[in-house]
Amino acid sequence: MTLIHPTTHPTTQPAAVDPRPARRSIERLLAPIDHLAEHSRYLIGKSVGRFEDSGRNYILPRYLFVGPRGGGDTLRLGIFATLHGDEPEGALALARFLSHLDRNPDLATGYALYIYPLCNPTGFEDNTRHNRNGLDLNRQFWKQSAEPEIRFLESEIWMQAFHGIVTLHSDDTSDGLYGFVGGDVLSRNLLEPALQSAGRFLPRNHQPIIDGFQANAGIIHDGYRGMLKSVPNLDYPPFELTLETPQKAPIHRQVDALTAGLETILTEYRYLQAVAQNI
Repeated sequence: MTLIHPTTHPTTQPAAVDPRPARRSIERLLAPIDHLAEHSRYLIGKSVGRFEDSGRNYILPRYLFVGPRGGGDTLRLGIFATLHGDEPEGALALARFLSHLDRNPDLATGYALYIYPLCNPTGFEDNTRHNRNGLDLNRQFWKQSAEPEIRFLESEIWMQAFHGIVTLHSDDTSDGLYGFVGGDVLSRNLLEPALQSAGRFLPRNHQPIIDGFQANAGIIHDGYRGMLKSVPNLDYPPFELTLETPQKAPIHRQVDALTAGLETILTEYRYLQAVAQNI
């Protein structure tokens, strides 16, 4: 099922020529995933919600990849990218990741993967970190934000009750891979092997301070208030990981690194769940 992206259909008559740089194409960014969803047995696409900005309609796209049935309960993971509009590397990696899974569906056995490749459509169009209202969306979660992107994503996190949440970012101030962990105690046990796999393509950031936080071998246990994460104060929170690539590295290496890291997370989490069931 292919998503329809209505951003090319203005809701008002065209005005004078816009003096700003040309907007980047959402359709072009999502075209590989839409094409795959149209032909795949495992992937379907459906928008999360619609909102209007500057006389144009936008959607937050969501894709669902359902792997072959496993032996236990289906594991639901939410994977989010492009919260910062000037970081499309995560969306590109998700296109590669989904294509890889479609050719090798056994890698997703037992999983339902909820994929959100474009969480900040106006920021992506404008090539800005913030959305068009000038806000950093990755500081707005669970703060009663009125931003439609946040309301839609928070609703998804509530309703889907994910076993794990993975967020993809790229950092133009880092010279290597690193990540944030939170939530379930398994988080670090998943991030370390993910960084090792990604490290086949890019070096790791071993600085003691990364992005203003204390880090150990590229792993940060703290984070910004308002970052995308699960519902606060759950008795049994999901694991929460953020993977960060060095944005100044070649894009193809970032895509390869994130794809490898995501595949490792699937493998390791399924293994840890199987071990826990046998204890």
